[in-house]
Amino acid sequence: MNDSLDRAFAALADPTRRAILARLGEGTASVAELAEPFDLSQPAISRHLKVLEDAGLIAAGRKGQRRPRALRPEGLEAPQRCIEQLASYWPDRFDRLDEYLQAATKDSGQ
Repeated sequence: MNDSLDRAFAALADPTRRAILARLGEGTASVAELAEPFDLSQPAISRHLKVLEDAGLIAAGRKGQRRPRALRPEGLEAPQRCIEQLASYWPDRFDRLDEYLQAATKDSGQ
């Protein structure tokens, strides 16, 4: 895996950051708006936002002195491709397991 993919998965591993991404899926928001539903300080939210920005999952805009954040859907493309690739292996593995279990059951006389 490459660094950007590692950063994306590390960012997605935290439930607060996933909640922030879900909120940004509804539209842009300021730090204060993003901090509202959490029992966290604005500096703590800002640290979460920095992780999401570094991972390429969100972007900061500029409106006067405000810096509203927005979701970058293209930032989720690499993690999604990785998950889809890994998930494609499982049906084949389950088919093999089923074949093995049927053979093992038949060989044991059950």
